Parts: sequence; C-alpha cells; structure tokens
Amino acid sequence: MPLTFYWYPNCGTCKKAKKWLDEHEVSYEAVHIVEDTPSKDEITELVRKSDQPVRKFFNTSGKKYRELKLKDKLPSASEEEMITWLAEDGMLIKRPIVTNGEKVTVGFKEDQFEKIWNK
Repeated sequence: MPLTFYWYPNCGTCKKAKKWLDEHEVSYEAVHIVEDTPSKDEITELVRKSDQPVRKFFNTSGKKYRELKLKDKLPSASEEEMITWLAEDGMLIKRPIVTNGEKVTVGFKEDQFEKIWNK
C-alpha cells in the first residue's frame, strides 16, 4: 500500500522529505495539507497511531500559530479543542505527516524515515 504524504509544497522540510522518498523509491500519494486538510476524524486517527501527544502535531514555528497565540492556549486546551483547531486550518499542522495506515511520522528526520519507511 502506498504511503499518504501530507505536505505543503512551499515547505522546505516537506521538500526534503519528498526528495528522500523519491530517492528511496518509496511510493506515496501526496496530499496538499492546506487544500485538503485532514478531518477531525483523520487527525484523531493520525494522533492515535503516532504515539505522540496531539500538541506535537502543531507547527509551532508557523505564522498562524503565533497569530492565534496558541503557545498560551495549548497548555489548558483539551485534546478535542486541539484537534478541532488542526482540522480547521492546515497551516497549523506540523508537516510533513507520512502514514501507511498503521504507522505515522510527523516532521522529517532522515534517520526516522530510514528506520520506518525504507523497506
């Protein structure tokens, strides 16, 4: 089954991850994370399968994150609130997100990709 690769084409980290996948001949379906933002159910599933807390799915260096002052809001927000925010705006989501339906990686670390996606 090909991977689903949630990305934003202007994102440097996403470009590096895409290059890595292409160089390692890993097949994937690219999904533009802003034009086709994952739904609340999809985000919930990604969080569950990633073994990461939902706050790790936020693009903390993004302009939108700063504009909404989420740094101050996240500590007291419920998981449901955080997932709603992520589903409402793809620019808030840390990227890329890669999944095969069972495993999920958030962001790009070459050693992590090597271990999980290089089959």
